[in-house]
Amino acid sequence: MQARIYKSTGSWYTVKTATGDVFQARMKGIFKKDEDITSTNPIAVGDEVTISLEEGEQGTAVITDIAARKNYIVRSSPQGKHKKHIVAANLDQAALVCTVKEPRTSQGFIDRFLVTAAAYHVPVILIFNKKDVYKAKEMDKFAHWKAVYESIGYTVVLTAASLDEGTDEVRELLKGKTTLISGHSGVGKSTLINRVVPGLELRTKNVSGWSGKGLHTTTFAEMFDLPDGGTLIDTPGVREFGIVDIPRAELSHYFLDMQPYITECQFNNCQHLDEPGCAVKEAVEAGNLDMERYLSYVAIWHSIEENSY
Repeated sequence: MQARIYKSTGSWYTVKTATGDVFQARMKGIFKKDEDITSTNPIAVGDEVTISLEEGEQGTAVITDIAARKNYIVRSSPQGKHKKHIVAANLDQAALVCTVKEPRTSQGFIDRFLVTAAAYHVPVILIFNKKDVYKAKEMDKFAHWKAVYESIGYTVVLTAASLDEGTDEVRELLKGKTTLISGHSGVGKSTLINRVVPGLELRTKNVSGWSGKGLHTTTFAEMFDLPDGGTLIDTPGVREFGIVDIPRAELSHYFLDMQPYITECQFNNCQHLDEPGCAVKEAVEAGNLDMERYLSYVAIWHSIEENSY
């Protein structure tokens, strides 16, 4: 019987069949020994699996096979930065919920997410939430980011989920697609999801005042059916997005705005740091590439440990 993984809590998985039947399933032990699976979680939300119902146990099943994945997104595992954790699989797109304040999402975090998504061929929507708390300074910052990211080809939306503003546009973008939704804790992700999936009532918490950092409200990745078709995969709020499986030499390929320039560099192995004749640095100096994006590239390049490849 074919099913999709809707929730993973470690040893047990919630699976749903095409006919809407839901089972609690556990993994057959053989997967844990599979040498091809190097992540800390061999099965992820969004995976298509084959299940076998357990005799004598009502509503439970065993996962006997995992179908080949169309794609997936990974991050460094909380269990260790050299291990990888599959966030979700078989995605049509990802949505990153950001905020300009309360708490402020750093451009470095946004760019790390975009690099990872580009490496796994997943289109991204950037949703800037909490418009209702932005003053002129924050709106100027948003306008700058919107111009930068739209010029690269990303979709950028402004919302105030608590007031249900901008959420119709989000619903339209999610319709009929499997979307991973992510973001720092405290950016209003749960509030936004509650708006687009009526009746869900995910728990929400305010940003903790003393630190300005959000409080975690989601513990496990979980997939929800959207009323207009499609599915939404909610993920735990992430403080950092660790890059894995991307060597330094390939990093610039996943900065999509750098792609037109990297073939014009004097050296074909140019890392766009201190080399002469670097077309990327010339584009930054000419104002054709955003300086903050370039600084993100440099910071991420230095954060990649080359000896791990």
